[in-house]
Amino acid sequence: MPTIPSTALEVRLAARPVGRPGPENFTVAEVPVPRPGPGQLLVRNLVLSVDPYMRGRMNAGPSYAPPYQVGEVMHGGAVGEVVESTVDEYAPGDVVLHGLGWREWAVLDASGAGRIDLDLAPAGAYLGVLGMPGLTAYAGLLDVAGFRAGETVFVSGAAGAVGSVAGQIARLKGAARVIGSAGSAAKVRYLREELGFDAAFNYRDGPVTEQLADAAPDGIDVYFDNVGGEHLEAAIGALTVHGRVTVCGMISQYNATEPTPAPRNLGMLVSKRLTVRGMLVTDHAHLQPRFLEEMSAWLRDGAVHYEETVFSGLRNAPDAFLALLDGHNTGKMLVKLAD
Repeated sequence: MPTIPSTALEVRLAARPVGRPGPENFTVAEVPVPRPGPGQLLVRNLVLSVDPYMRGRMNAGPSYAPPYQVGEVMHGGAVGEVVESTVDEYAPGDVVLHGLGWREWAVLDASGAGRIDLDLAPAGAYLGVLGMPGLTAYAGLLDVAGFRAGETVFVSGAAGAVGSVAGQIARLKGAARVIGSAGSAAKVRYLREELGFDAAFNYRDGPVTEQLADAAPDGIDVYFDNVGGEHLEAAIGALTVHGRVTVCGMISQYNATEPTPAPRNLGMLVSKRLTVRGMLVTDHAHLQPRFLEEMSAWLRDGAVHYEETVFSGLRNAPDAFLALLDGHNTGKMLVKLAD
């Protein structure tokens, strides 16, 4: 077992950002390593999750998750090794998933931990394809959008942690055509050549409406939205009658300092009888057992592929987060702390 140090590092919110965050919004602090009390675990974190939703929690306003407090740790998903335990359910050496990330060592209630199986997949997969992003993709496509075999699906932000899984699930569940958008030629190749998308385009190459029309000349039935803005407007125009939209995220607007224009074609929601639903993965926890069963089988069979973009060291967590907001990741963004 690793030696327990007297102090360790954690990343805190230094100031609330206005617009795009920068390094000045974060600080790294050295703090004493606490010891676990009754019902608690001391965990050495191995890998940390970096997610777009964290941008919203940096703001002070009310939202679906409590805002980060200035001067306090930026919590997030993490996988770590149990070093000390005061409960019978966990022993030193167990590897667990928990939500007290952006620190090297954490003390957490055992009720807030979940044991994971590293024989099935590496630690990072439980923060990505087998974790919250994977379940988001699964629930958003199958439950929220009500996808049916034979339909055409468009996914924006399709090379990210959620979008890449959503597109592959659509393919595996019998989509007639899967289309994705991404922000670089390399990501477009990744979608087509490695993930099996039928078509993909770089949204920086021209108007999304025109590129989507070329990729889906007969329209789309389902749109999985991770971007909002121009993508949502283009999708509304391309959707067939009774088409459905899952609004998972709107990363194009996260750093906006002024209200952003709504899609200019909202009248089509009426004429096409469209269904547009926002989603939070926490509303779909009941699907997790079925999701884990199917996704585990797909991973074992090699039917689902995933990528990770990894930064090393806790001090680089802010850089990883800023890179994520700028679209520099392919697949899941992680920060690796230890083997």
